[in-house]
Amino acid sequence: MMERRSFIAACSAACGLAGLNLPARAAVAREYPRSVLTDGEGRPLKASSLKPGINYVFQWPYPATPCFLLDLGRKVDGATKLRTADGRQYDWPGGVGRAQSIVAYSAICSHKLTHPTRDISFISYRDEATAHSRRARVIHCCSEHSQFDPAAGARVLEGPAPQPLAGIVLEYAAERDELVAVATLGADVFDRFFQSFGFRLALDHGGDRAMKPVGTTTRVVAMDSFCRQQVRC
Repeated sequence: MMERRSFIAACSAACGLAGLNLPARAAVAREYPRSVLTDGEGRPLKASSLKPGINYVFQWPYPATPCFLLDLGRKVDGATKLRTADGRQYDWPGGVGRAQSIVAYSAICSHKLTHPTRDISFISYRDEATAHSRRARVIHCCSEHSQFDPAAGARVLEGPAPQPLAGIVLEYAAERDELVAVATLGADVFDRFFQSFGFRLALDHGGDRAMKPVGTTTRVVAMDSFCRQQVRC
C-alpha cells in the first residue's frame, strides 16, 4: 500500500489548516503533480537499489529544480518543531523504504540558492568529515559553508542558511519497492530561484519548460553522472 507516513495529518497540525492546497507564499506543505522516480532505463527505480551514502539527484517538481535522494543506511525517525525563516513551524515525517532509511530534499540551498548544475556542484551530501568540516553525514554547501542534517529534516547545523532545505515527500509502494514524489514540506525557494536564474534556466531547458511540472516520471542519477565536477570543501 502507498503510505505518506502520516504526512497529511502532520502537515495539518503543523499548519493549523485542514488541507494542503495553500497559497504559494503561505504554504509549509505544497502538493505537486505526482512523479514516479525511475532509473536510467526509464523503469521505476527500485528503492532497495540505492547505495547508502551516495548522492543521487532527480529533477522535481520542475525540470530546473534538482533534488537529493539519499539512503542514509539506517532508520531515520521524524523531526519535530522545524521552522521556516519566517517562523512557521512544521514536523517532518522521516525516512521511507523497507528500512525507513531513504530521504529526499530540494538540492537548492536555502541561503543563496546554490544548486547542482550539469557543470558543477558546490552542494552535496558528505558521508564522512573533511579537512574543512568536522561533521560527517551532512549536506554541505561550500558557497558559504551552510550544513544541514538529512537525518532530521535537513535542519541547519552550521552556517548562514536561514531555514532547512525543503523536504521532498515520498510515497513508498512496499509491494513494488518504488518511490513517488508528491509534495514539498517546509519553505521551498522555487519562486526566488526562478526569479534569480530564470534566463539561464530558460536557455538550459528550452524556454518556459523549466517552470512546467516534470510529468509522471523523473529520472534518478548518481551525482557523478549528473554534473561534471563536485567541489569538496
